[in-house]
Amino acid sequence: MSNKTKKKIVLVALNAKYIHSNPGIYSLQSYSLRKNPGAGVDTAVFTINQDAGKIVEEIYTMDPGLIGFSCYIWNITMIRTIVRNLSRILPDTEIWLGGPEVSYCAEEILAELPVYGVMIGEGEETFAGLVREYYSLDKDYRRVKGIVTRAFHTGDPDVCGMDELPFVYHDLNRGDFENHILYYESSRGCPYSCTYCLSSIDKQVRFKSLDKVFEELQFFLDHGVRQVKFLDRTFNCRDSRAIAIWRYLSEHDNQITNFHFEIAAETLSEEALDLLAGMRPGLVRLEIGIQSTDPDTLKRIRRVMDPDQCRHVMEKLRKNGNIRLHLDLIAGLPGESYERFIRSFNEVYLMRSHELQLGFLKVLKGTAIEKEAREAGIVYGAEPPYEVLYTADLSYAQLRKLKAVEEMLESYYNSNQFERSIGFLEQYFETPYELYEALAEFYRENNYTVAQPSRIKRYEILLAFWEQRCPESKVSAQYDPEDAEKMLKECLLYDLYARECLKKRPDFAGDVPARIRKRESRLRAEDLHVEHFEILTGAPADLQFDYKDRDPVSGNAKVREEEKDEKENGRDLTDPG
Repeated sequence: MSNKTKKKIVLVALNAKYIHSNPGIYSLQSYSLRKNPGAGVDTAVFTINQDAGKIVEEIYTMDPGLIGFSCYIWNITMIRTIVRNLSRILPDTEIWLGGPEVSYCAEEILAELPVYGVMIGEGEETFAGLVREYYSLDKDYRRVKGIVTRAFHTGDPDVCGMDELPFVYHDLNRGDFENHILYYESSRGCPYSCTYCLSSIDKQVRFKSLDKVFEELQFFLDHGVRQVKFLDRTFNCRDSRAIAIWRYLSEHDNQITNFHFEIAAETLSEEALDLLAGMRPGLVRLEIGIQSTDPDTLKRIRRVMDPDQCRHVMEKLRKNGNIRLHLDLIAGLPGESYERFIRSFNEVYLMRSHELQLGFLKVLKGTAIEKEAREAGIVYGAEPPYEVLYTADLSYAQLRKLKAVEEMLESYYNSNQFERSIGFLEQYFETPYELYEALAEFYRENNYTVAQPSRIKRYEILLAFWEQRCPESKVSAQYDPEDAEKMLKECLLYDLYARECLKKRPDFAGDVPARIRKRESRLRAEDLHVEHFEILTGAPADLQFDYKDRDPVSGNAKVREEEKDEKENGRDLTDPG
Protein backbone atom coordinates (compact mmCIF):
# COMPACT_ATOMS: atom_id res chain seq x y z
CA MET A 1 0.00 0.00 0.00
CA SER A 2 1.18 3.50 -0.76
CA ASN A 3 0.08 4.89 2.59
CA LYS A 4 0.56 2.62 5.60
CA THR A 5 -0.41 5.30 8.11
CA LYS A 6 -4.14 5.26 7.36
CA LYS A 7 -6.52 3.70 9.83
CA LYS A 8 -8.13 0.39 8.94
CA ILE A 9 -11.44 -0.23 7.19
CA VAL A 10 -14.26 -1.98 9.08
CA LEU A 11 -17.17 -3.71 7.34
CA VAL A 12 -20.26 -3.97 9.56
CA ALA A 13 -23.14 -6.46 9.37
CA LEU A 14 -26.33 -6.26 11.44
CA ASN A 15 -28.07 -9.60 11.08
CA ALA A 16 -31.71 -10.24 11.90
CA LYS A 17 -30.83 -13.10 14.29
CA TYR A 18 -27.72 -14.61 15.82
CA ILE A 19 -28.06 -17.84 13.82
CA HIS A 20 -27.89 -15.95 10.52
CA SER A 21 -24.59 -15.26 8.81
CA ASN A 22 -23.81 -12.45 6.37
CA PRO A 23 -21.67 -13.82 3.53
CA GLY A 24 -21.75 -10.42 1.81
CA ILE A 25 -19.27 -8.62 4.04
CA TYR A 26 -16.89 -11.60 4.06
CA SER A 27 -17.01 -11.76 0.27
CA LEU A 28 -16.20 -8.04 0.08
CA GLN A 29 -13.38 -8.45 2.59
CA SER A 30 -11.80 -11.47 0.89
CA TYR A 31 -12.12 -10.10 -2.63
CA SER A 32 -10.71 -6.69 -1.69
CA LEU A 33 -7.72 -8.23 0.09
CA ARG A 34 -7.02 -10.40 -2.94
CA LYS A 35 -6.95 -7.27 -5.10
CA ASN A 36 -5.17 -5.15 -2.46
CA PRO A 37 -2.72 -7.35 -0.52
CA GLY A 38 -1.79 -5.91 2.83
CA ALA A 39 -4.81 -3.63 3.18
CA GLY A 40 -6.41 -3.38 6.59
CA VAL A 41 -9.99 -4.61 6.26
CA ASP A 42 -11.76 -6.03 9.33
CA THR A 43 -15.35 -7.14 9.94
CA ALA A 44 -17.76 -6.57 12.82
CA VAL A 45 -20.96 -8.60 13.15
CA PHE A 46 -23.97 -7.72 15.33
CA THR A 47 -27.71 -8.35 15.38
CA ILE A 48 -30.59 -5.90 15.39
CA ASN A 49 -31.56 -7.22 18.82
CA GLN A 50 -28.46 -5.70 20.39
CA ASP A 51 -28.32 -2.23 21.92
CA ALA A 52 -27.44 0.41 19.32
CA GLY A 53 -25.31 2.30 21.82
CA LYS A 54 -23.23 -0.79 22.56
CA ILE A 55 -22.71 -1.35 18.83
CA VAL A 56 -21.52 2.24 18.41
CA GLU A 57 -19.15 1.77 21.34
CA GLU A 58 -17.66 -1.43 19.91
CA ILE A 59 -17.14 0.10 16.45
CA TYR A 60 -15.52 3.12 18.09
CA THR A 61 -13.00 0.93 19.94
CA MET A 62 -11.90 -0.55 16.60
CA ASP A 63 -10.58 2.93 15.64
CA PRO A 64 -11.64 2.76 11.95
CA GLY A 65 -10.78 5.24 9.25
CA LEU A 66 -13.59 3.99 7.00
CA ILE A 67 -16.75 2.10 7.94
CA GLY A 68 -18.97 0.22 5.49
CA PHE A 69 -22.49 -0.92 6.41
CA SER A 70 -24.42 -3.71 4.66
CA CYS A 71 -28.00 -2.39 4.40
CA TYR A 72 -31.26 -4.37 4.15
CA ILE A 73 -34.88 -3.71 5.06
CA TRP A 74 -34.48 -5.48 8.41
CA ASN A 75 -31.52 -3.39 9.60
CA ILE A 76 -31.68 0.02 7.90
CA THR A 77 -33.66 1.66 10.71
CA MET A 78 -31.02 0.69 13.26
CA ILE A 79 -28.20 1.61 10.88
CA ARG A 80 -29.65 5.13 10.58
CA THR A 81 -29.34 5.57 14.35
CA ILE A 82 -25.84 4.10 14.49
CA VAL A 83 -24.59 6.19 11.56
CA ARG A 84 -25.87 9.44 13.04
CA ASN A 85 -24.13 8.76 16.34
CA LEU A 86 -20.89 7.51 14.79
CA SER A 87 -20.64 10.61 12.60
CA ARG A 88 -20.62 12.73 15.76
CA ILE A 89 -18.15 10.57 17.66
CA LEU A 90 -15.85 9.95 14.68
CA PRO A 91 -16.26 13.06 12.51
CA ASP A 92 -13.12 12.31 10.45
CA THR A 93 -14.12 8.73 9.65
CA GLU A 94 -15.62 7.99 6.22
CA ILE A 95 -18.96 6.17 6.46
CA TRP A 96 -20.15 4.24 3.40
CA LEU A 97 -23.38 2.32 2.82
CA GLY A 98 -24.09 -0.51 0.42
CA GLY A 99 -26.70 -3.20 -0.19
CA PRO A 100 -30.19 -3.44 -1.68
CA GLU A 101 -31.82 -0.98 0.72
CA VAL A 102 -29.63 1.91 -0.45
CA SER A 103 -28.64 0.97 -4.01
CA TYR A 104 -31.83 2.31 -5.60
CA CYS A 105 -32.19 5.50 -3.59
CA ALA A 106 -28.62 6.67 -3.11
CA GLU A 107 -29.40 10.37 -3.59
CA GLU A 108 -32.16 10.22 -0.96
CA ILE A 109 -29.83 8.49 1.50
CA LEU A 110 -27.10 11.08 0.94
CA ALA A 111 -29.60 13.87 1.56
CA GLU A 112 -30.77 12.22 4.79
CA LEU A 113 -27.68 10.73 6.45
CA PRO A 114 -24.17 12.04 7.21
CA VAL A 115 -22.41 9.44 5.07
CA TYR A 116 -19.52 9.92 2.64
CA GLY A 117 -21.04 7.83 -0.15
CA VAL A 118 -23.11 4.87 -1.32
CA MET A 119 -21.93 1.76 -3.18
CA ILE A 120 -24.63 0.53 -5.56
CA GLY A 121 -25.31 -2.94 -6.94
CA GLU A 122 -22.94 -5.87 -6.52
CA GLY A 123 -20.12 -4.84 -4.26
CA GLU A 124 -17.00 -6.95 -4.82
CA GLU A 125 -15.39 -4.92 -7.63
CA THR A 126 -16.64 -1.60 -6.26
CA PHE A 127 -15.40 -2.21 -2.73
CA ALA A 128 -12.02 -3.48 -3.97
CA GLY A 129 -11.67 -0.21 -5.88
CA LEU A 130 -12.74 1.76 -2.82
CA VAL A 131 -10.03 0.05 -0.75
CA ARG A 132 -7.44 0.76 -3.43
CA GLU A 133 -8.28 4.45 -3.56
CA TYR A 134 -8.63 4.84 0.21
CA TYR A 135 -5.04 3.70 0.68
CA SER A 136 -3.71 5.58 -2.35
CA LEU A 137 -1.70 8.78 -1.91
CA ASP A 138 -3.73 10.42 -4.68
CA LYS A 139 -7.11 9.07 -3.57
CA ASP A 140 -9.79 9.68 -6.19
CA TYR A 141 -13.03 7.73 -5.83
CA ARG A 142 -14.07 8.91 -9.29
CA ARG A 143 -11.91 6.06 -10.60
CA VAL A 144 -14.24 3.51 -8.98
CA LYS A 145 -17.40 2.42 -10.78
CA GLY A 146 -20.60 1.96 -8.79
CA ILE A 147 -20.19 4.88 -6.39
CA VAL A 148 -22.55 7.75 -5.59
CA THR A 149 -21.46 10.76 -3.51
CA ARG A 150 -22.86 14.26 -3.19
CA ALA A 151 -20.35 15.41 -5.80
CA PHE A 152 -20.46 12.64 -8.42
CA HIS A 153 -21.94 9.37 -9.67
CA THR A 154 -19.50 6.95 -11.33
CA GLY A 155 -22.09 4.83 -13.14
CA ASP A 156 -23.06 1.19 -12.94
CA PRO A 157 -20.64 -1.10 -11.10
CA ASP A 158 -18.42 -3.71 -12.69
CA VAL A 159 -19.25 -7.28 -11.72
CA CYS A 160 -16.75 -10.06 -11.19
CA GLY A 161 -17.00 -13.52 -12.70
CA MET A 162 -18.78 -16.06 -10.53
CA ASP A 163 -15.69 -18.26 -10.29
CA GLU A 164 -13.77 -15.24 -9.00
CA LEU A 165 -16.06 -14.90 -5.98
CA PRO A 166 -14.22 -15.81 -2.77
CA PHE A 167 -15.30 -18.85 -0.79
CA VAL A 168 -15.56 -17.29 2.64
CA TYR A 169 -15.96 -20.33 4.89
CA HIS A 170 -12.44 -21.77 4.89
CA ASP A 171 -12.06 -21.10 8.63
CA LEU A 172 -15.17 -22.67 10.09
CA ASN A 173 -13.80 -22.36 13.62
CA ARG A 174 -14.22 -18.61 13.58
CA GLY A 175 -17.00 -17.50 15.92
CA ASP A 176 -18.85 -15.76 13.10
CA PHE A 177 -19.80 -19.11 11.55
CA GLU A 178 -20.17 -21.49 14.49
CA ASN A 179 -23.78 -22.58 15.10
CA HIS A 180 -24.98 -20.41 12.22
CA ILE A 181 -26.98 -21.15 9.10
CA LEU A 182 -24.46 -20.84 6.28
CA TYR A 183 -25.46 -19.25 2.97
CA TYR A 184 -24.06 -20.17 -0.43
CA GLU A 185 -24.64 -18.90 -3.96
CA SER A 186 -23.90 -20.85 -7.11
CA SER A 187 -25.55 -18.24 -9.35
CA ARG A 188 -26.65 -14.62 -9.40
CA GLY A 189 -29.59 -13.08 -11.19
CA CYS A 190 -32.98 -14.50 -12.13
CA PRO A 191 -34.58 -15.25 -15.51
CA TYR A 192 -38.02 -14.20 -14.31
CA SER A 193 -39.57 -10.73 -14.12
CA CYS A 194 -41.75 -10.83 -10.95
CA THR A 195 -42.55 -7.19 -10.26
CA TYR A 196 -42.18 -7.44 -6.45
CA CYS A 197 -38.69 -8.99 -6.50
CA LEU A 198 -35.31 -7.25 -6.68
CA SER A 199 -33.75 -10.25 -8.40
CA SER A 200 -35.88 -9.58 -11.47
CA ILE A 201 -33.89 -6.40 -12.13
CA ASP A 202 -30.92 -8.47 -13.31
CA LYS A 203 -32.41 -10.93 -15.79
CA GLN A 204 -29.02 -12.25 -16.86
CA VAL A 205 -28.21 -15.31 -14.78
CA ARG A 206 -24.52 -15.92 -14.11
CA PHE A 207 -23.39 -19.34 -12.94
CA LYS A 208 -20.37 -20.67 -11.13
CA SER A 209 -18.71 -23.55 -12.93
CA LEU A 210 -19.86 -26.93 -11.64
CA ASP A 211 -16.30 -27.94 -10.76
CA LYS A 212 -16.08 -24.88 -8.50
CA VAL A 213 -19.50 -25.59 -6.97
CA PHE A 214 -18.62 -29.22 -6.26
CA GLU A 215 -15.33 -28.21 -4.64
CA GLU A 216 -17.05 -25.72 -2.34
CA LEU A 217 -19.96 -27.99 -1.46
CA GLN A 218 -17.51 -30.72 -0.56
CA PHE A 219 -16.00 -28.36 1.99
CA PHE A 220 -19.36 -28.10 3.77
CA LEU A 221 -19.74 -31.87 3.65
CA ASP A 222 -16.23 -32.55 4.93
CA HIS A 223 -16.77 -30.18 7.86
CA GLY A 224 -20.17 -31.58 8.86
CA VAL A 225 -22.00 -28.26 8.54
CA ARG A 226 -25.60 -28.68 9.70
CA GLN A 227 -27.44 -26.50 7.19
CA VAL A 228 -26.54 -24.67 3.99
CA LYS A 229 -29.08 -22.36 2.35
CA PHE A 230 -28.57 -21.62 -1.34
CA LEU A 231 -29.08 -17.95 -2.16
CA ASP A 232 -29.84 -18.71 -5.83
CA ARG A 233 -33.16 -17.01 -6.55
CA THR A 234 -34.39 -19.79 -8.84
CA PHE A 235 -32.01 -22.68 -8.30
CA ASN A 236 -33.45 -24.94 -10.99
CA CYS A 237 -33.80 -22.35 -13.76
CA ARG A 238 -31.37 -24.60 -15.65
CA ASP A 239 -32.71 -28.09 -15.01
CA SER A 240 -29.61 -30.04 -16.07
CA ARG A 241 -27.43 -27.98 -13.74
CA ALA A 242 -29.77 -28.48 -10.78
CA ILE A 243 -29.80 -32.23 -11.43
CA ALA A 244 -26.00 -32.32 -11.53
CA ILE A 245 -25.70 -30.55 -8.16
CA TRP A 246 -28.41 -32.64 -6.51
CA ARG A 247 -26.79 -35.82 -7.82
CA TYR A 248 -23.44 -34.74 -6.40
CA LEU A 249 -24.98 -34.07 -2.99
CA SER A 250 -26.73 -37.43 -3.02
CA GLU A 251 -23.58 -39.32 -4.00
CA HIS A 252 -21.41 -37.50 -1.44
CA ASP A 253 -23.94 -37.33 1.38
CA ASN A 254 -22.33 -37.18 4.85
CA GLN A 255 -25.61 -38.10 6.60
CA ILE A 256 -25.47 -34.77 8.48
CA THR A 257 -25.75 -31.72 6.25
CA ASN A 258 -29.04 -30.54 4.77
CA PHE A 259 -29.33 -28.12 1.84
CA HIS A 260 -32.14 -25.61 1.26
CA PHE A 261 -33.07 -24.54 -2.28
CA GLU A 262 -35.58 -22.05 -3.66
CA ILE A 263 -37.00 -23.57 -6.84
CA ALA A 264 -39.64 -23.03 -9.51
CA ALA A 265 -42.11 -25.90 -9.75
CA GLU A 266 -42.89 -25.33 -13.44
CA THR A 267 -39.30 -26.11 -14.52
CA LEU A 268 -38.78 -29.18 -12.33
CA SER A 269 -38.43 -32.09 -14.73
CA GLU A 270 -39.52 -35.68 -14.16
CA GLU A 271 -35.84 -36.67 -14.09
CA ALA A 272 -35.24 -34.19 -11.28
CA LEU A 273 -38.31 -35.44 -9.40
CA ASP A 274 -37.11 -39.04 -9.66
CA LEU A 275 -33.66 -38.07 -8.41
CA LEU A 276 -35.11 -36.16 -5.44
CA ALA A 277 -37.34 -39.10 -4.58
CA GLY A 278 -34.29 -41.28 -3.92
CA MET A 279 -32.44 -38.92 -1.60
CA ARG A 280 -31.76 -39.46 2.06
CA PRO A 281 -34.63 -38.13 4.17
CA GLY A 282 -33.71 -34.63 5.31
CA LEU A 283 -30.84 -34.09 2.85
CA VAL A 284 -32.79 -31.54 0.78
CA ARG A 285 -35.34 -28.87 1.67
CA LEU A 286 -37.28 -27.13 -1.08
CA GLU A 287 -39.04 -23.77 -1.09
CA ILE A 288 -41.54 -22.98 -3.84
CA GLY A 289 -42.96 -19.50 -4.24
CA ILE A 290 -46.53 -19.89 -5.48
CA GLN A 291 -47.65 -16.45 -4.22
CA SER A 292 -51.17 -16.72 -5.74
CA THR A 293 -53.29 -19.14 -7.75
CA ASP A 294 -55.26 -16.32 -9.42
CA PRO A 295 -54.29 -16.21 -13.14
CA ASP A 296 -55.10 -12.50 -13.43
CA THR A 297 -52.95 -11.59 -10.42
CA LEU A 298 -50.07 -13.76 -11.65
CA LYS A 299 -50.25 -11.99 -15.00
CA ARG A 300 -50.21 -8.56 -13.37
CA ILE A 301 -47.09 -9.34 -11.35
CA ARG A 302 -45.50 -11.06 -14.36
CA ARG A 303 -45.07 -14.29 -12.42
CA VAL A 304 -44.68 -17.54 -14.35
CA MET A 305 -46.43 -20.17 -12.25
CA ASP A 306 -48.78 -23.00 -13.17
CA PRO A 307 -50.81 -24.10 -10.10
CA ASP A 308 -51.72 -27.43 -11.72
CA GLN A 309 -48.07 -28.23 -12.38
CA CYS A 310 -47.25 -27.22 -8.84
CA ARG A 311 -49.89 -29.60 -7.49
CA HIS A 312 -48.35 -32.39 -9.60
CA VAL A 313 -44.87 -31.60 -8.33
CA MET A 314 -46.02 -31.43 -4.70
CA GLU A 315 -47.83 -34.75 -5.02
CA LYS A 316 -44.68 -36.44 -6.29
CA LEU A 317 -42.38 -34.76 -3.76
CA ARG A 318 -44.67 -35.66 -0.84
CA LYS A 319 -44.97 -39.28 -1.87
CA ASN A 320 -41.77 -40.56 -0.25
CA GLY A 321 -41.83 -38.18 2.71
CA ASN A 322 -38.09 -37.55 2.42
CA ILE A 323 -38.04 -33.82 1.57
CA ARG A 324 -39.15 -30.92 3.73
CA LEU A 325 -41.42 -28.73 1.59
CA HIS A 326 -42.10 -25.02 2.04
CA LEU A 327 -44.67 -23.05 0.04
CA ASP A 328 -45.07 -19.27 -0.12
CA LEU A 329 -48.16 -17.09 -0.52
CA ILE A 330 -48.22 -13.28 -0.71
CA ALA A 331 -51.23 -11.27 0.42
CA GLY A 332 -51.74 -7.78 -1.01
CA LEU A 333 -50.79 -8.46 -4.61
CA PRO A 334 -52.50 -6.28 -7.20
CA GLY A 335 -55.87 -7.55 -8.41
CA GLU A 336 -56.37 -10.15 -5.67
CA SER A 337 -59.37 -9.47 -3.43
CA TYR A 338 -59.90 -10.89 0.05
CA GLU A 339 -62.23 -13.58 -1.26
CA ARG A 340 -59.85 -14.52 -4.06
CA PHE A 341 -56.90 -14.68 -1.68
CA ILE A 342 -58.85 -17.06 0.57
CA ARG A 343 -59.28 -19.29 -2.46
CA SER A 344 -55.51 -19.15 -3.10
CA PHE A 345 -54.91 -20.00 0.56
CA ASN A 346 -57.19 -23.04 0.49
CA GLU A 347 -55.79 -24.34 -2.79
CA VAL A 348 -52.20 -24.04 -1.65
CA TYR A 349 -52.92 -25.36 1.86
CA LEU A 350 -54.37 -28.53 0.36
CA MET A 351 -51.03 -29.18 -1.38
CA ARG A 352 -49.96 -30.22 2.15
CA SER A 353 -46.48 -28.76 2.47
CA HIS A 354 -44.65 -28.93 5.80
CA GLU A 355 -44.66 -25.14 5.96
CA LEU A 356 -46.94 -22.59 4.36
CA GLN A 357 -45.69 -19.05 4.69
CA LEU A 358 -48.43 -16.47 4.49
CA GLY A 359 -46.40 -13.38 3.68
CA PHE A 360 -47.48 -9.81 2.97
CA LEU A 361 -46.39 -7.76 0.00
CA LYS A 362 -43.33 -5.61 0.66
CA VAL A 363 -42.85 -2.80 -1.85
CA LEU A 364 -39.07 -2.87 -2.10
CA LYS A 365 -37.04 0.02 -3.46
CA GLY A 366 -36.01 -0.48 -7.07
CA THR A 367 -38.68 -3.05 -7.94
CA ALA A 368 -41.18 -2.63 -10.74
CA ILE A 369 -44.06 -2.78 -8.27
CA GLU A 370 -42.68 0.28 -6.46
CA LYS A 371 -43.01 2.23 -9.69
CA GLU A 372 -46.49 0.82 -10.34
CA ALA A 373 -47.84 1.04 -6.77
CA ARG A 374 -49.76 4.30 -7.10
CA GLU A 375 -51.44 3.25 -10.35
CA ALA A 376 -52.21 -0.18 -8.91
CA GLY A 377 -53.81 1.35 -5.81
CA ILE A 378 -51.21 -0.15 -3.44
CA VAL A 379 -50.59 1.81 -0.24
CA TYR A 380 -47.69 0.61 1.90
CA GLY A 381 -45.78 1.58 5.03
CA ALA A 382 -43.54 4.62 4.92
CA GLU A 383 -40.79 2.84 6.88
CA PRO A 384 -39.06 -0.53 6.37
CA PRO A 385 -40.15 -3.18 5.61
CA TYR A 386 -42.56 -1.15 3.42
CA GLU A 387 -45.35 -3.66 3.96
CA VAL A 388 -48.70 -3.27 2.24
CA LEU A 389 -51.37 -1.45 4.28
CA TYR A 390 -54.21 -1.80 1.80
CA THR A 391 -54.85 -2.02 -1.92
CA ALA A 392 -57.63 -1.21 -4.36
CA ASP A 393 -58.81 -4.81 -3.87
CA LEU A 394 -57.98 -5.51 -0.21
CA SER A 395 -58.86 -3.25 2.72
CA TYR A 396 -56.77 -2.58 5.80
CA ALA A 397 -59.38 -4.37 7.94
CA GLN A 398 -59.16 -7.44 5.72
CA LEU A 399 -55.38 -7.43 5.92
CA ARG A 400 -55.64 -7.35 9.70
CA LYS A 401 -57.76 -10.51 9.54
CA LEU A 402 -55.13 -12.17 7.37
CA LYS A 403 -52.46 -11.14 9.88
CA ALA A 404 -54.38 -12.89 12.65
CA VAL A 405 -54.76 -16.00 10.47
CA GLU A 406 -51.03 -15.91 9.74
CA GLU A 407 -50.28 -16.03 13.48
CA MET A 408 -52.45 -19.12 13.88
CA LEU A 409 -50.85 -20.72 10.84
CA GLU A 410 -47.38 -20.18 12.29
CA SER A 411 -48.34 -21.60 15.69
CA TYR A 412 -50.46 -24.55 14.68
CA TYR A 413 -49.34 -25.55 11.20
CA ASN A 414 -45.79 -24.42 10.47
CA SER A 415 -44.52 -25.56 13.86
CA ASN A 416 -45.39 -29.16 12.84
CA GLN A 417 -46.35 -29.76 16.48
CA PHE A 418 -50.11 -30.18 16.01
CA GLU A 419 -50.37 -32.33 12.90
CA ARG A 420 -52.97 -34.84 14.10
CA SER A 421 -54.88 -32.34 16.23
CA ILE A 422 -55.27 -29.85 13.38
CA GLY A 423 -56.10 -32.68 10.97
CA PHE A 424 -58.94 -33.70 13.28
CA LEU A 425 -60.25 -30.14 13.66
CA GLU A 426 -60.17 -29.53 9.90
CA GLN A 427 -63.08 -31.96 9.57
CA TYR A 428 -65.33 -29.48 11.39
CA PHE A 429 -64.89 -26.73 8.82
CA GLU A 430 -65.77 -26.38 5.18
CA THR A 431 -62.31 -25.05 4.28
CA PRO A 432 -58.90 -24.83 5.99
CA TYR A 433 -59.10 -21.04 6.02
CA GLU A 434 -62.31 -21.14 8.08
CA LEU A 435 -60.54 -23.18 10.76
CA TYR A 436 -57.67 -20.69 11.15
CA GLU A 437 -60.05 -17.74 10.96
CA ALA A 438 -62.15 -19.25 13.78
CA LEU A 439 -59.01 -19.97 15.80
CA ALA A 440 -57.85 -16.38 15.38
CA GLU A 441 -61.25 -15.11 16.60
CA PHE A 442 -61.08 -17.48 19.59
CA TYR A 443 -57.62 -16.17 20.50
CA ARG A 444 -58.79 -12.58 20.23
CA GLU A 445 -61.95 -13.16 22.31
CA ASN A 446 -59.92 -14.81 25.09
CA ASN A 447 -57.04 -12.32 24.93
CA TYR A 448 -54.53 -15.05 24.10
CA THR A 449 -52.84 -12.87 21.49
CA VAL A 450 -51.64 -10.62 24.31
CA ALA A 451 -50.86 -13.36 26.81
CA GLN A 452 -48.66 -15.35 24.36
CA PRO A 453 -49.52 -18.81 25.74
CA SER A 454 -46.87 -21.46 26.38
CA ARG A 455 -46.56 -24.48 24.14
CA ILE A 456 -48.56 -26.83 26.39
CA LYS A 457 -51.17 -24.09 26.85
CA ARG A 458 -51.69 -24.03 23.08
CA TYR A 459 -52.80 -27.68 23.24
CA GLU A 460 -55.24 -26.85 26.04
CA ILE A 461 -56.55 -23.93 23.97
CA LEU A 462 -57.27 -26.27 21.06
CA LEU A 463 -59.34 -28.48 23.34
CA ALA A 464 -61.27 -25.49 24.69
CA PHE A 465 -61.73 -24.24 21.13
CA TRP A 466 -63.23 -27.57 20.08
CA GLU A 467 -65.53 -27.71 23.09
CA GLN A 468 -66.92 -24.23 22.40
CA ARG A 469 -66.87 -24.00 18.61
CA CYS A 470 -66.94 -27.43 17.00
CA PRO A 471 -69.50 -29.86 18.44
CA GLU A 472 -72.41 -27.96 16.91
CA SER A 473 -70.91 -28.30 13.46
CA LYS A 474 -72.69 -30.59 11.03
CA VAL A 475 -69.46 -32.57 10.71
CA SER A 476 -69.77 -33.67 14.32
CA ALA A 477 -72.55 -36.00 13.23
CA GLN A 478 -69.80 -38.35 12.02
CA TYR A 479 -68.72 -38.92 15.62
CA ASP A 480 -70.29 -39.96 18.86
CA PRO A 481 -69.72 -36.87 21.10
CA GLU A 482 -67.85 -38.85 23.75
CA ASP A 483 -65.66 -40.60 21.18
CA ALA A 484 -64.98 -37.31 19.36
CA GLU A 485 -63.71 -35.69 22.55
CA LYS A 486 -61.57 -38.71 23.36
CA MET A 487 -60.22 -38.75 19.79
CA LEU A 488 -59.17 -35.10 20.01
CA LYS A 489 -57.52 -35.63 23.40
CA GLU A 490 -55.56 -38.56 21.98
CA CYS A 491 -54.52 -36.49 18.97
CA LEU A 492 -53.34 -33.72 21.29
CA LEU A 493 -51.46 -36.21 23.46
CA TYR A 494 -49.83 -37.85 20.45
CA ASP A 495 -48.72 -34.49 19.04
CA LEU A 496 -47.43 -33.33 22.41
CA TYR A 497 -45.28 -36.40 23.09
CA ALA A 498 -44.12 -36.70 19.49
CA ARG A 499 -42.09 -33.53 20.05
CA GLU A 500 -40.77 -34.03 23.59
CA CYS A 501 -41.15 -36.11 26.73
CA LEU A 502 -42.73 -33.78 29.28
CA LYS A 503 -42.04 -34.14 32.99
CA LYS A 504 -45.58 -33.01 33.85
CA ARG A 505 -48.58 -34.60 32.15
CA PRO A 506 -51.15 -32.18 30.70
CA ASP A 507 -54.43 -31.82 32.55
CA PHE A 508 -56.43 -33.32 29.67
CA ALA A 509 -54.40 -36.57 29.67
CA GLY A 510 -55.91 -39.64 31.31
CA ASP A 511 -54.25 -41.79 33.96
CA VAL A 512 -51.19 -43.82 33.01
CA PRO A 513 -51.85 -47.61 33.02
CA ALA A 514 -49.96 -49.41 35.79
CA ARG A 515 -47.95 -51.52 33.30
CA ILE A 516 -46.54 -48.31 31.83
CA ARG A 517 -46.15 -46.39 35.10
CA LYS A 518 -43.83 -49.01 36.58
CA ARG A 519 -41.45 -48.54 33.61
CA GLU A 520 -41.56 -44.75 33.43
CA SER A 521 -38.22 -44.02 35.10
CA ARG A 522 -36.37 -46.58 32.96
CA LEU A 523 -38.05 -45.35 29.80
CA ARG A 524 -37.14 -41.74 30.56
CA ALA A 525 -33.53 -42.76 31.20
CA GLU A 526 -33.47 -44.34 27.74
CA ASP A 527 -35.04 -41.24 26.18
CA LEU A 528 -38.28 -43.09 25.50
CA HIS A 529 -41.94 -42.58 26.38
CA VAL A 530 -44.90 -44.95 26.11
CA GLU A 531 -48.50 -43.78 25.91
CA HIS A 532 -51.74 -45.76 25.70
CA PHE A 533 -54.23 -44.98 22.89
CA GLU A 534 -57.59 -46.48 22.01
CA ILE A 535 -59.44 -44.51 19.31
CA LEU A 536 -56.56 -42.87 17.43
CA THR A 537 -54.96 -46.27 16.78
CA GLY A 538 -58.20 -47.99 15.76
CA ALA A 539 -57.80 -50.50 18.60
CA PRO A 540 -56.22 -50.28 22.08
CA ALA A 541 -52.45 -49.99 21.70
CA ASP A 542 -49.36 -48.75 23.52
CA LEU A 543 -47.20 -46.48 21.37
CA GLN A 544 -43.52 -45.91 22.06
CA PHE A 545 -42.00 -42.49 21.32
CA ASP A 546 -38.27 -42.76 20.64
CA TYR A 547 -36.52 -39.39 21.07
CA LYS A 548 -33.15 -40.80 20.05
CA ASP A 549 -34.58 -41.61 16.64
CA ARG A 550 -36.26 -38.55 15.17
CA ASP A 551 -37.77 -38.04 11.76
CA PRO A 552 -35.21 -35.89 9.89
CA VAL A 553 -37.97 -34.10 7.98
CA SER A 554 -40.42 -33.21 10.79
CA GLY A 555 -38.11 -33.42 13.79
CA ASN A 556 -40.66 -35.53 15.67
CA ALA A 557 -39.83 -38.70 17.58
CA LYS A 558 -40.23 -41.98 15.75
CA VAL A 559 -43.33 -43.79 17.00
CA ARG A 560 -43.71 -47.57 17.14
CA GLU A 561 -46.41 -49.85 18.50
CA GLU A 562 -45.29 -52.11 21.31
CA GLU A 563 -46.05 -55.79 20.95
CA LYS A 564 -48.24 -57.49 23.52
CA ASP A 565 -45.66 -59.85 25.03
CA GLU A 566 -43.20 -57.01 25.39
CA LYS A 567 -45.76 -54.95 27.27
CA GLU A 568 -46.52 -57.83 29.59
CA ASN A 569 -42.84 -58.45 30.26
CA GLY A 570 -42.16 -54.75 30.78
CA ARG A 571 -39.93 -54.58 27.70
CA ASP A 572 -40.00 -52.16 24.81
CA LEU A 573 -39.17 -52.64 21.15
CA THR A 574 -35.69 -51.10 21.39
CA ASP A 575 -34.66 -53.14 24.44
CA PRO A 576 -31.80 -55.40 23.24
CA GLY A 577 -32.60 -57.87 26.00
